[in-house]
Amino acid sequence: MWNRRQGRLRPAGCGVEELRRRRREREAALRKARREQQLVSKRLLREDALEETGGGGVATILGEAEIQQFLQLAQRGTEEKEREKALVSLRRGLQHPETQQTFIRLEGSMRTLVGLLTSNQALLQLEAARCLHELSHSEQPAVAEACLPATSYLLTYLSGHSSDFIELCLYTLGNLIVESEAVRRQLLPQGIIPALAACIQSPHMAVLEALGYALSQLLQAREAPEKIIPSVLGSTLPQHMLQLLQPGPKLSPGVAVEFAWCLHYIICSQVNNVLLITHGALSTLELLLLDLAGAVQRTEDAGLELFFLRKQSSLLPEGLWLLNNLTANSPSFCTSLLSLDLIEPLLQLLPVSNVVGVLVLTVLCNVAEKGPAYCQQLWPGPLLHSLLDILAFSDIEVVDQSLELLQLLFLYRPEVCFLPRLPRPSCSNQGYRPWRSVRQPSSRIVCVLSRR
Repeated sequence: MWNRRQGRLRPAGCGVEELRRRRREREAALRKARREQQLVSKRLLREDALEETGGGGVATILGEAEIQQFLQLAQRGTEEKEREKALVSLRRGLQHPETQQTFIRLEGSMRTLVGLLTSNQALLQLEAARCLHELSHSEQPAVAEACLPATSYLLTYLSGHSSDFIELCLYTLGNLIVESEAVRRQLLPQGIIPALAACIQSPHMAVLEALGYALSQLLQAREAPEKIIPSVLGSTLPQHMLQLLQPGPKLSPGVAVEFAWCLHYIICSQVNNVLLITHGALSTLELLLLDLAGAVQRTEDAGLELFFLRKQSSLLPEGLWLLNNLTANSPSFCTSLLSLDLIEPLLQLLPVSNVVGVLVLTVLCNVAEKGPAYCQQLWPGPLLHSLLDILAFSDIEVVDQSLELLQLLFLYRPEVCFLPRLPRPSCSNQGYRPWRSVRQPSSRIVCVLSRR
């Protein structure tokens, strides 16, 4: 990054390789911050309002005798309502880590629960799946391993007719996939990728969002570049993911964010990014970013803008992170970005927010870093005017990134040093739209390289 103690640019002491080293270190630091400070790895669905508010319906920790009693009632009760109530009580008890540990130690408990999951009574089946979902949310790896006998059934039920049940199965699988390599080893040969590819054609947004979550959990596995991502790229998933990122009245922010993370993992694996370009990844991102930026700028009323930002603020930076990952180490993708005339549209995004401005400038730095031929296409043009405006901002991160871009331009095109007088820093920032509301996408921000 820009070092204020240097006082001025020193080309002799700060060559191209030094700049590249600094940029690599900065990118690594950004990814580490996202991984360690802003991640939530698992999802939990709970329908009961009393459970969410801590009301009287929440059960206490269950012992072995109570667990056995509820399982026996659920399995052999005389009335369906009685059996369902027993599973509800067990599910609430399984919210406690102590009950989870007792449950997996109890001989035959998982076998009984799987038997209820595969019963022909829909209500019992749903409550058994909810019990498994509570177990899947555990932070203890042993609990995820204990759920292994149920995973093949959860996979089978993805082809069912109930969207609510499919959504629950997807979130449960996503929780288990990220925790256990044994679960992944079992599900891959059983066809989890074709099953997910079938689910992506669902008309239900809740199912698609759950699918994006489960797929992103699968794609971040250590073995993903060798064993998972090639199969995903060979399926219809990439085309459908990009279709779900296209702007329009049917765009769902939650769905788009989940699949943006899926694309993050695929791009960072460097398995076959050319395929994504072939499917129109850059043009899709261009349309999405411009649509979202335009929507923010069109909302004149502050209250409306806050409502919009809470729903869709994550899409704009996530789309820019995708562009950043595509252009970071690939001259060919930078060439594609230039050939699609995306520079000026990107510059239009600079005033949207500090966060967006930094990411736009990072993408432009990726392009400029590739050498004189790339800098020649960046300059002259609208870039000069935009950078001069940015230098009047008070946000230090935005100014730092703009100075880094200028430094790259100075190295590769010395003639750009002959600039008009720079504007004085302004405290008013007229015409600049501050970042009003920063919200983590889908309650989590995930590292580009790893969620954990």
